[in-house]
Amino acid sequence: MSSGKNPPAADAGLTHLAVSLRGVTKTYDNGVMALGPFDLTVRKGEFISLLGPSGCGKSTGLRLIAELSAPSSGIVRVAHHEGMVQPGHGIGFVFQEPTLMPWTSVRENVRLPLRLAGVPKAEACGRADAALASVGLADFADAFPRELSGGMKMRVSLARALVTDPDILLMDEPFAALDEITRFRLNNDLLALWRSLGKTVIFVTHSVFESVYLSQRVVVMTARPGRIQADIRIETVEPRGEAFRTSAAYSDYCRKVSAALAPSYSGQSTL
Repeated sequence: MSSGKNPPAADAGLTHLAVSLRGVTKTYDNGVMALGPFDLTVRKGEFISLLGPSGCGKSTGLRLIAELSAPSSGIVRVAHHEGMVQPGHGIGFVFQEPTLMPWTSVRENVRLPLRLAGVPKAEACGRADAALASVGLADFADAFPRELSGGMKMRVSLARALVTDPDILLMDEPFAALDEITRFRLNNDLLALWRSLGKTVIFVTHSVFESVYLSQRVVVMTARPGRIQADIRIETVEPRGEAFRTSAAYSDYCRKVSAALAPSYSGQSTL
């Protein structure tokens, strides 16, 4: 996907990239410039977080990558479209709200993308059940959304995003509305899934703590129009767990990320 002429063929240095944004801007019809110029590269299998104040273009960036919106200028390249890596199965998107259909079962909610793609029912149900098992909800396939907690509903949304076996998983503040205990548990479960499945994950959050705990890189954005203020690599021993969350290294990274974020808030709290 691009704005203007097609870019030249990717060079050897791009062969391991999942996503590349170059000089990207987004201006809406009302004249508001939400993003850019914005430059970002994400390697295949990487877990990065986009962190910044409300309205800085984090969600806009995800929508551009997912082709739910087009850039006003610049180039957005996605591996499975542009051939920078082995073509795969596309993009999974987890939104801020689970957006489940209340009138049907959890299995049918997860099966929806496959049904829309014309996958035979027996195969689609099997894949939906496998996706639910991967997020710890194998016993709730026949339940209805009203019978689930907020954290369980978000797990269903994640299973629905995973059921197509996407190469890239985009997550737009999926845990923001959950209580702290549930959020910590889902953070751990998401990291376990990422390690086992090898997906590329781009995760939007307002939380310094969450971004440092989850990510290999934290991309700190400026206030609107969003640009990159800092790109901070989080070097830790894997797998992460509670030992990291309570470590001096974690605290140091949180302070570093918070300091990079501070200019965007003009005196507001950064955490």
